[in-house]
Amino acid sequence: MAGPAVLVFLGFVIVPVIMAAYYGFFRWSGFGPATDFVGLLNYVTIFNDPNFQQALGHNLFIVVMSLVIQGPIALLLALLLNRRMRGQSVIRVLIFVPYVIAEVVVGTGFSLMLATNGALNGVLENAGLGWLAQDWLADPDIAIWTLMGILTWKYVGFAVILFLAGLQGIPEELYEAASIDGASFWQIQRRITIPLLGPTIRIWAFLSIIGALQLFDLVYIIWGQYVSSVAGTNTMAIYMVATGRNAGNFGYGNAVAVVIFLISMVVALLYQRFVLRRDTAGAITERGAK
Repeated sequence: MAGPAVLVFLGFVIVPVIMAAYYGFFRWSGFGPATDFVGLLNYVTIFNDPNFQQALGHNLFIVVMSLVIQGPIALLLALLLNRRMRGQSVIRVLIFVPYVIAEVVVGTGFSLMLATNGALNGVLENAGLGWLAQDWLADPDIAIWTLMGILTWKYVGFAVILFLAGLQGIPEELYEAASIDGASFWQIQRRITIPLLGPTIRIWAFLSIIGALQLFDLVYIIWGQYVSSVAGTNTMAIYMVATGRNAGNFGYGNAVAVVIFLISMVVALLYQRFVLRRDTAGAITERGAK
């Protein structure tokens, strides 16, 4: 029964990774057999390239800021939406809608709204707040924060839905007992909800970290491969496309892809070892007890 799924996984995941690792040892134009073997030269060049180091720094910045910004916002919204209120279902849908909108639509829309002569600056000018108008996409001091704002708007809905699902598994009796003991709403959330929501928060953080390390689409659509470098928003995936496919050096591009894969895998293994260990250990213990 698992045979078809295993074949698809091998064909679309394992085999491409192996092929990328193979071509990463060659200087290859993408056509014909790879014959110009260069060994580890591509990898040495990657780690010595300041542009890659800059891109890696941007990815790490996005990883940290995604956790710091999106996590608290999503948790607060989830706690509020978990209470009975008028229009609760509509609010949940509105928060989740940005997540299901295609990245192309989001990127195109924000690139138009945030342009120098775009809608946002126009609204500020008409409201008498022209001094707040900025070059949101090209100013290196602002562009990375603009990207973080877009990412938060796009993906915070996913975290909210995930947290809401986790909240449904918390027994209502615990809340009732805490209320009888005189605990306030925020004391209940701090002492009961957040600790019991820990496994869900850790899973979301893991997905957020991996997604931030592999970020490509929104940056490429809004800034492109050249403007992103100048504006300070380029990522490792953007670097891979710019120096690999678009430069006609597919061997180097495959080497960059392998580096991104290895960085993501190391981060995933370390996270599983030191953060998710308590969750997996508990599951294994419960399974063994049964």
